[in-house]
Amino acid sequence: MIKVFIVDDSALVRQVLTSCLDNHPGIRVIGQAADPLFALEKMRHDWPDVLVLDVEMPRMDGITFLRKIMAERPTPAIICSTLTESGAAITLDALSAGAVGVFTKAKLGLKESLHQMSGELIKQIEQAARAHPQTFTRAATPAPAPAASAAPAHQAAPAVDVFATTDQVVALGTSTGGTQALEFVLRQLQRDCPGIVIVQHMPEKFTAAFSQRLDSLCQIEVREACHMDRVRSGLALVAPGGKHMQLKRSGAQYFVEVLDGPPVNRHKPSVDVLFRSVAKHAGQNAMGMIMTGMGDDGARGLLSMREAGARTVAQDEASCVVFGMPKEALRMGAAEVVEPLSAFPRLIQLYGRQGADPRRGGMPR
Repeated sequence: MIKVFIVDDSALVRQVLTSCLDNHPGIRVIGQAADPLFALEKMRHDWPDVLVLDVEMPRMDGITFLRKIMAERPTPAIICSTLTESGAAITLDALSAGAVGVFTKAKLGLKESLHQMSGELIKQIEQAARAHPQTFTRAATPAPAPAASAAPAHQAAPAVDVFATTDQVVALGTSTGGTQALEFVLRQLQRDCPGIVIVQHMPEKFTAAFSQRLDSLCQIEVREACHMDRVRSGLALVAPGGKHMQLKRSGAQYFVEVLDGPPVNRHKPSVDVLFRSVAKHAGQNAMGMIMTGMGDDGARGLLSMREAGARTVAQDEASCVVFGMPKEALRMGAAEVVEPLSAFPRLIQLYGRQGADPRRGGMPR
């Protein structure tokens, strides 16, 4: 039985969500509150397995509350948010604070929309109950470059030559827990890192705000991908929510195609779609990294990359919020190495230096 606690300042939302969830035999709503302070008082008597949390509430906002929970007693939390640009930005703050999922609610026709989407919420709660939320210590500075190629401290980073050949591509795939994990990794990269293409399972209204947030925090440039964007050093392209992204090659340069199509492995964007295209068009000039996430999306694509000569890495179980995607990749033999998330920035920078083998430098197979 999954114990759920609902925190939302709307009495209607609390009533409808409780009604929807109480009809499920494997879920029990153990309490609800209009704001986090009331919630915390009630939760201390019976701690939930999953929190369903609004972000804009009186007395204490949901993000501050979530950070407090994550610092004291990490608990899987699902953010209940409206699909607006401002709502997306706030929700991303909550995901960065440790939330493991987002459940969207409409502004109009609220009662009807919540009933219609109750199946999706139940699915997210079941997934969240298996998650292990973590708080990452974020590095304030990028990971150091290998000494042999380090530039003198007084020199500015070289400008990117827009006509330069893209020799290496790094493809990242992630889902539950990925917003925190990607922030941890990308914040540590230097501007001479190889071009990066990313699929993060996320609703379409959120990927633009997510990319903008990362761009404001990172030395490298991060943006939501547009059709025919070029992949280049110092740039990370995030697949738009609700679209697939594929890598293509034209002469000596790589581009991305952003296209519509049916979901793959129940996801759009799909990690498998990206990884398979990287295997086909970049082959041994690529490195694939499968990260924290529920399900098996990306595992077969990573195997295709390995078979095409690419370097392949899976995140280890201890540093994953959910070990599903890396575990499936390992079961298939798709990953050369298994590494903690803390090693990923160094692996990416090392790979960018002449396509270095990620197994070197103390990195075990």
